[in-house]
Amino acid sequence: VQLQASGGGLVQAGASLRLSCAASARFSNWPVMAWFRQAPGQEREFVVGIRWSRGYTLYADSVKGRFTISRDDAKNTVYLEMNSLKPEDTAVYYCAVGPNVVRDDSKYHLWGQGTLVTVSS
Repeated sequence: VQLQASGGGLVQAGASLRLSCAASARFSNWPVMAWFRQAPGQEREFVVGIRWSRGYTLYADSVKGRFTISRDDAKNTVYLEMNSLKPEDTAVYYCAVGPNVVRDDSKYHLWGQGTLVTVSS
């Protein structure tokens, strides 16, 4: 069982990117997928989470209104559409699965390898 994150890259401020996180199987015991990010020298922080079955989402205040999470159940894939990117969004973005939509990264059980997003000013 694996998570594969992709879609990162180098963009200018104001641009958009879409990240993908594909799961190799449906995680019936872990109904939530979330995105976290870690900037150089900083702690990993919660970005957004979604509950598969109900579509419930929780966004960090720093990305609310700019980032949108969505899912394709048939593909076991979650997407993170990032618009109006800012230099402070620069980080390695990780996807993870867990039982509940929470901000605490210790509550997530399986992590993808991360994809780097760099936003230049």
